Amino acid sequence: MTDTTAEETSTPEASSAGGRFLKAFALLSESRIGMLGLAIVVFWVTMAVIVDLLPLQDPLAQTRGAVNMAMMSEDKTGVMHWMGTDSKGRDILSRLLHGSRIVLFWSTIATVVAYSLGMLMGVTAGYRGGWWDEVISYIGNVLLAFPQIVLLLVILSAFGPTSTFGLWLKSTLGLDKTIVSGALIVVAITFSTAPQVARIVRGIVLDLKTRDYIAAAEVRGERPLRIMLVELLPNARGPLIVDACLRLGYVIITIALLGFLSLGLPPPDPDWGKMISEGREWGYFGLNMMLWPALAISSLVLGLNLLADGLREISLRD
Repeated sequence: MTDTTAEETSTPEASSAGGRFLKAFALLSESRIGMLGLAIVVFWVTMAVIVDLLPLQDPLAQTRGAVNMAMMSEDKTGVMHWMGTDSKGRDILSRLLHGSRIVLFWSTIATVVAYSLGMLMGVTAGYRGGWWDEVISYIGNVLLAFPQIVLLLVILSAFGPTSTFGLWLKSTLGLDKTIVSGALIVVAITFSTAPQVARIVRGIVLDLKTRDYIAAAEVRGERPLRIMLVELLPNARGPLIVDACLRLGYVIITIALLGFLSLGLPPPDPDWGKMISEGREWGYFGLNMMLWPALAISSLVLGLNLLADGLREISLRD
């Protein structure tokens, strides 16, 4: 009898996380827009994970013979290039799918870092108030005073791989050029995005801290840090998850823009923005080179926006 009771009481706790996920998925399945967005995002994530298992050409290898940038072209060795090749004879399909891994990896890291810092700033300013709020809000206002693209360009130009700081990192720490460029992109996006997240979190926390359960936690003598991390942030998850999906799409566009301006990841990495830039240099003959990465960026960002709409519906019901 005792064992049965223990099993019954432990089962809901063990399956609580899975139960919440299934409940959220069931609610999301009622939104056609949300499910369409989820399908698009899952497709690109799947491609990024299994791209090495697909029968694709080496994304960095140049084809033998004359370069043919037309779709469904075949080189002299008999290899079919379904999306054609770029100006250097590299397979566009292979570079496109390998580029999805690069884009999703760095954009996810940049979003997570920016959101972590922004949430910490926002919850501290909103809950502690006083000089905490004044200092954090002042720092955020200073960063937001700069146009985002200007702030990104200044950081990447001053501390990029070819700058004195970038060369010092490579020589002292032995870091790869791609890692240095990716880390600087994460830092630049964090500086431009974290203040925006902090404003959103601060506004939510100012409302939540007046609730009864926050007063009860303070009466119990819980520390401010625990109240902020355990009581406030989890109850603000609804709008923050929706904003995170939208912001991830913005970060993807930003990374593509930096690659287009030759401030992103160094060549020959298959960066979507760099692929568009290389096609632009060929004018009309480079339309095929620009078309596919542009469609990839648009579809991934569209999927994230549609998924955010579906999650917003769930948060309103919750």
